[in-house]
Amino acid sequence: MKLYRGYILYMSICLGMLISPFCCGSAEAKDFVVVIDPGHGGHDPGAVGKISKEKNINLNVALKLGKQIKKNCPDVKVIYTRDRDIFIPLDRRAEIANNAKADLFISIHTNALAKNRTAKGASTWTLGLAKSDANLEVAKRENAVILYESDYKTRYAGFNPNSAESYIIFEFMQDKYMSQSVHLASLVQKHFRQTCKRTDRGVHQAGFLVLKASAMPSILVELGFISTPEEERYLNTETGTTTLANGIFRAFLTYKREQEIRLNGSSNTILPEDVPEPAQTEGSATTAIPEKRNAPQAESSQAAQRPQRSENAAVSQTEQSGIVFKIQILTSSRPLAKNDKRLKGLKNVDYYKEGGIYKYTYSASPDYNKVLRSKRSITDKFKDAFIIAFKNGEKININTAINEFKKNRNK
Repeated sequence: MKLYRGYILYMSICLGMLISPFCCGSAEAKDFVVVIDPGHGGHDPGAVGKISKEKNINLNVALKLGKQIKKNCPDVKVIYTRDRDIFIPLDRRAEIANNAKADLFISIHTNALAKNRTAKGASTWTLGLAKSDANLEVAKRENAVILYESDYKTRYAGFNPNSAESYIIFEFMQDKYMSQSVHLASLVQKHFRQTCKRTDRGVHQAGFLVLKASAMPSILVELGFISTPEEERYLNTETGTTTLANGIFRAFLTYKREQEIRLNGSSNTILPEDVPEPAQTEGSATTAIPEKRNAPQAESSQAAQRPQRSENAAVSQTEQSGIVFKIQILTSSRPLAKNDKRLKGLKNVDYYKEGGIYKYTYSASPDYNKVLRSKRSITDKFKDAFIIAFKNGEKININTAINEFKKNRNK
């Protein structure tokens, strides 16, 4: 019996040695968790502009950001503190992130100034002591959310969001995630400036309760100023919200890749992956232009179907003699192989390089309608694809190109 028990013990140890590497591998392969927090909601509208409320802008951008991450990062789990118009207490937002053991917490807000003052631009904030009255005012406004909670004095240990004395607590806080938070905030501002072409209002620190309670690298983004009419209009457009979401998304990708390399020595995160240019997804490049009767259609040459690659724009002999339309399907920070999975089996794909980014195109023709038909044929694979135009080898505004196409067709 003792011999039998010894044999069982020996076999158990052996099996344990065989199984344990797989368990460790599973633990290492856990999803990267990001919690996206659309500020305000429900009976808390946040800042109120002439035509909109902050809570709706925040939610719109947050959902678009989450959609981008889900679409491009299968190894990332996205959690929203709210995905509809409901009120969530500040401490509950942080609790959601802590319970999920999140790797990142991104809180999205919209700025405002009182007394009809105006300002432009986006800023990103981390936890800390406000070093100016202006920074303190931003924290006061965001923390005032707790006043919507009936038990806020008990829940937040007597914290008064409107009293400067209450913010002394942030002077003595030790935030072990500070350097990571500041780095992510810097990446967000970089993309707001370079990708979104927004006024860069920098990275700042202030005493935000929602960040104080979050046990992971955390940032709070102020997308723009709802109190400035021009900014408010931008924040309520499809182009504006998509552009801002993509800027945060690109910063997230960079941060995630850097962390993976630091921890594991390598990363499968690609920068960027299938990120459209939102500023060009709007416009009239979606409607077919009536065909001109009794006139043969000019087919593009083989050179136009396979444009040459250059640093500024795709150039071909056909392009140099007039306008050529193309479909931009995706962008990449580095050249892609012909069989790259992101091309989804599409053949005759070319690229041009602009601003250090490789921009991949499909189809090329001086006939806008022909390119539009091609775009419709690949919608199931590239739903974010859009039509662009070149004239004499230089990229031009798509609406200008369409108008010229119409004009030439009517001659």
